[in-house]
Amino acid sequence: MYSTSEFRKGLKIEYKGDPYVIVEFQHHKPGKGGAFMRTRLKNMITGRVLEETFRSGEKVGRPDLREREVQFIYQSENTYNFMDQESFEEIALDEEHVGESKNFLQENVNIKLLFYHEVPIGIELPTFAELVVAEADPGLKGDTATGGTKPAKLETGAVIQVPLFISEGDKVRVDTRTGQYIERVK
Repeated sequence: MYSTSEFRKGLKIEYKGDPYVIVEFQHHKPGKGGAFMRTRLKNMITGRVLEETFRSGEKVGRPDLREREVQFIYQSENTYNFMDQESFEEIALDEEHVGESKNFLQENVNIKLLFYHEVPIGIELPTFAELVVAEADPGLKGDTATGGTKPAKLETGAVIQVPLFISEGDKVRVDTRTGQYIERVK
């Protein structure tokens, strides 16, 4: 069981029989009455977001989540195929369960696959991914590191904002949680 004092962004809880992840939370202490916690929760199975208020000290359950180390093998149409690193069985997930993570999936990269009651429900990518820039407008003379940004398409198909000095073929480090450029990799 988790108490509301343990709430933090990214915490996985069980609420109303489903696994949820806390997207946002705010602690409120009004002048009168007890403190409470306002939260925004995302259902890990359906993706539906709901806002709930919990009284201070209220308890919520821990979901029966398990993680397995898997390797992304390939994509076919709307199905993403992974191989379990221990049993070598192939697991297929549809695009809905992969979500926005598909923008940073690279073949042969190890990730964590989440299971709820032995049913795969989603993936967790490493925090950072190193990807090659597939398309980018050329930089102009005088572009600086502290200047503006431009859109660049990565090898996985994701489009992110990068500094003006980045060109096609450069390898960049991207934060997979936010989709933001971190740095150029040598």
